Amino acid sequence: MKKLIALVLVSASSFSLAWGQNCSKFYPMTEGTSYEYTNYNKKGKVDGVTSYTVANVTSEGDATKATMELRFTDKKGKEVFNSDYNITCLDNVVRVDYKSLFPSQMMQQYSDMGMEMDISGTDIELPNDLSVGQELADANVAVAMSMTGMTMNINVAMTDRKVETRESVTTPAGTFDCYLITETNTSETMGAKQQMNTKLWLAEGVGMVKQETYKKNGDLMSRTELTKFDQ
Repeated sequence: MKKLIALVLVSASSFSLAWGQNCSKFYPMTEGTSYEYTNYNKKGKVDGVTSYTVANVTSEGDATKATMELRFTDKKGKEVFNSDYNITCLDNVVRVDYKSLFPSQMMQQYSDMGMEMDISGTDIELPNDLSVGQELADANVAVAMSMTGMTMNINVAMTDRKVETRESVTTPAGTFDCYLITETNTSETMGAKQQMNTKLWLAEGVGMVKQETYKKNGDLMSRTELTKFDQ
């Protein structure tokens, strides 16, 4: 459960930056646009594939809203989960609704088990314009799950977010001029903490090109690369 929440939260931040053709220069705003990312473990072996599709785009006043569909399959091609989440772009800032980050099938499953879930947090905010040295706002989500008098609390936070530099990155999808963003991801369950450091490469007109996750001691845990992009 904790790992799933962290995965969804980090994935959402990766794909939420500056959403909207009229709202940003980073991501294309076309319904049906799709991305495919291959996830690799620390040894460089394929661990699964994450696919994203722009499902719906609407305008409400000065705001642009989009629904992003997410599907994750393991290394054998079996679907692990699918979900969607909501993004709003307004006043030169993109906000991700933290409550929509949780897969609906997971929410229904726990509800059927008689479990109550209380979700709170801070929407992920990302500015449209990036510059080297820029610091980005922190984000977090907290989940309190209770059943038959027992409660389990899970907290995931993204902190120390900063635009480090610009550099060229090559993946199976091509070569891209990217901004490198670093951040710290900390998850806590019933007092037990786990900290990960993330490097995220973003390209104008495409979005996330590459992402690497490291342990607190600097050892590589996983890598994700853009392998297909259809607009």
